[in-house]
Amino acid sequence: MKANEIREMSNEELVKQIDVLKDELFNLRFQQATGQLENTARLKQVKKDIARIKTIQTERANAK
Repeated sequence: MKANEIREMSNEELVKQIDVLKDELFNLRFQQATGQLENTARLKQVKKDIARIKTIQTERANAK
């Protein structure tokens, strides 16, 4: 997910997207612990997406 795509989302959509990504991250960590995870790079991608969303939320909060 790119920063431009995230900036086009509303605040409510960002909150929902973070919830979805956190659930996915939990599942990926669980798969990794059980040895079932095939795409280990997805962990890094999900963490970065969460960080991008949180950064944009902070930018919006500071702009007010």
